[in-house]
Amino acid sequence: MRTKNRKFIAGIALAAAAAFPLAACSSSDSDGGSSTSAPKALASIDGLTGESTAILLDQGFVDALTSLKLTPGVVGTAALTEGSLVFPITGGNVTYFKPGTVSPYVIGQIQHEGSGLSLTAGDTKVELTNFNVDPGVSRVYGDVSVNGKVAATSAFLFQLNGTTLKPLQSEGDTAILEGTKVFISPVAADLLNKTFGTDAVTKDLLVGIAKITVNTTSS
Repeated sequence: MRTKNRKFIAGIALAAAAAFPLAACSSSDSDGGSSTSAPKALASIDGLTGESTAILLDQGFVDALTSLKLTPGVVGTAALTEGSLVFPITGGNVTYFKPGTVSPYVIGQIQHEGSGLSLTAGDTKVELTNFNVDPGVSRVYGDVSVNGKVAATSAFLFQLNGTTLKPLQSEGDTAILEGTKVFISPVAADLLNKTFGTDAVTKDLLVGIAKITVNTTSS
């Protein structure tokens, strides 16, 4: 029971960290760096598997794609359901420290291998795949290909902001956090503009609202 509780705490921490911006994961540094021993992790999940990250597409993002004559699609195991892009979580890890003892107090990653988002205009197709959420910096990294050719790997694609996050929900062995805003990163905006010959994709373009569901009993 103790192990399961520790995993549940870690699962909550993972979801929370992925949803909040960097400032929310930082300590107050009140100890002035005078600690003489390394902080001890309260909980950790070494092998995260199962559940998903879903993004309910913002109408402004959909309108922007329409104006640019870009058609969105899914890659691999991703799905587009009722206006939401859904990416299965395939792996990762998380380590959770007591808030205030270290900054950031949650480190790890949430992997979504084998799935992604495609954007197509005419004969040009861009695929953004293999998303990896870094909770320590509230960023999402991934691979980019243009017409099947690799354009970038582990590129900074999306920025997360959890200031509109809803209260945590728990259902059985899952932790659910909904309300995180997902924005196009400056890197992705520049790449898409160059590829499609436009300047309409901005770094503050809201993609949508994320719903992160993690399996808190992963081994």
